[in-house]
Amino acid sequence: MQLSVVVPTLNGRTQLVACLDALAAVAPESEVVVVNGPSADGTTGMVSERDDVDVLVEVADRNLNVARNAGIEHTTGEHVAFVGYDKTIESGWKDALMAGFDTGSHGDGRAHTIAEGYPPRMRRDVGVVTGPARSADGPTTPESRTITGREVTYFDGSNVAFTRTALEEVDGFDEYLQTGGARDLAHRLAAAEYDVRWAAGMAVGDALGTETTPSAPRAISDGGRTERDWYWKYRALAYRLVKNYGLRPTTARRLLSHAGRDALTGLEGVVRGEASPTNWVGNGRDVLVGSLRGNGSGLAARWRSRDRRNPNGLSARSERAVAVHDWR
Repeated sequence: MQLSVVVPTLNGRTQLVACLDALAAVAPESEVVVVNGPSADGTTGMVSERDDVDVLVEVADRNLNVARNAGIEHTTGEHVAFVGYDKTIESGWKDALMAGFDTGSHGDGRAHTIAEGYPPRMRRDVGVVTGPARSADGPTTPESRTITGREVTYFDGSNVAFTRTALEEVDGFDEYLQTGGARDLAHRLAAAEYDVRWAAGMAVGDALGTETTPSAPRAISDGGRTERDWYWKYRALAYRLVKNYGLRPTTARRLLSHAGRDALTGLEGVVRGEASPTNWVGNGRDVLVGSLRGNGSGLAARWRSRDRRNPNGLSARSERAVAVHDWR
């Protein structure tokens, strides 16, 4: 199996060194594509001096999903993995990844989900393999939800691998989203009936702790991580729901349920003196405005994607990179 590994990075030079060192030690035969940008910490020079990176792609947009799509465009493997710059793959990561794509002998070429605690289900093919993050805030099992009768299994975008066929069919990541790109992709993969397989041995750890920089505090958070920006959290949530399922009571209830829980949690913080009433009201305003804008953008995207392609995906525009250094 030919594996390409995409590592998006933004002002994380020190952690990226540890990430690339681990890739070189555990998966030395893999094609490694680093997507940088726009960093101001010497990342370009550091990567250029290494002999274990095949391609360095420089992008100008501070959007994780743009970086991911730029990485896909410059990979050649039949399977494409994404590893966060602040993660280090652990021993056995590649073997578990490869085994995860082995559908076994079901006779019809289809695959069962094997995640602990989730009933087996039949899907067309294994399109995604993901594993645990050995960090305090990482999930230990995949999160699964049923929305309008469709079972969706989420994955952490900083430790996941796809078949190229699955990525191309759903047209990559949605570049409209500033956060939640991996969750949006999970909805589209479920609609295309691709299976998400959990591989316990496909583990990653934190690279030199979990440092964040002032220029990008959680800016590239995604998948299993907490979203801190209330405006973009709800703009992204509303957009994902409306784009993938349309305006219907089920999606409205889901959005209101999220907002109600967050409002109650915030109010409890006010009562305990951990937050001010002004901040609580301000967060509520961000939730409302983000939800309204997300609904409008989701409707527009749903109309544009009626051919089942991603309206802001790989096929949306021709060039994302401002510079490409290819040492293959």
